[in-house]
Amino acid sequence: MTPSSAFCSALLVAALVCGLAPAQSLAQQSHSRSEITDFKLQQTTDGLLLSTTMRFELPDQVEDALYKGIAMYFVAESQIVRERWYWSDKVVARATRHMRLSYQPLTRRWRLSQSSTPFSDTGLGVSLGQNFDELGDALAIMQRIARWNVAEGDVFEDNGTQTLHFNFRLDMSQLPRPLQLSTVGRTGWSLMLSRSVLLTSSTVETSK
Repeated sequence: MTPSSAFCSALLVAALVCGLAPAQSLAQQSHSRSEITDFKLQQTTDGLLLSTTMRFELPDQVEDALYKGIAMYFVAESQIVRERWYWSDKVVARATRHMRLSYQPLTRRWRLSQSSTPFSDTGLGVSLGQNFDELGDALAIMQRIARWNVAEGDVFEDNGTQTLHFNFRLDMSQLPRPLQLSTVGRTGWSLMLSRSVLLTSSTVETSK
């Protein structure tokens, strides 16, 4: 297949995906059914551990794309910021967790892969993969993060106010370029959950 024909095929897939459902109703679904139900931070000798439970449903347009064999990417991000009165705030720790969810129409099975780095087309890199018979089982794994090390060392050892910002979102940047362009501005592809916590002795459990 020539580059031009491959590009045209990708455009056709993008057009089909984007025409699957009306955007206005999907926006309501994405926002009304997404929430963080539990959020816990624990300081240990290994560092700061984050555990959280989320509740969300995939927008219909995203789910339809998955059933057509198009993999979807998600990313969980944690960032600790220290306030500085004399300069701009400083990022003191950052961690990311990437997830790829895909469906195999022939086997009718779901596969969820997780990695600390973005997925590449070459398949290189370290990732953990699991197979599931039902979409709900794969989503249940995605919605729970347990004891994720988001910062090395003791977050209380330096003076200053520090805040942890967490968010979980659909990562459009890893989709094929034609599909990225065709979904710009379409709220039916929106999925975002976030939480910000001031790091104090009352919000962070200590376990030495």
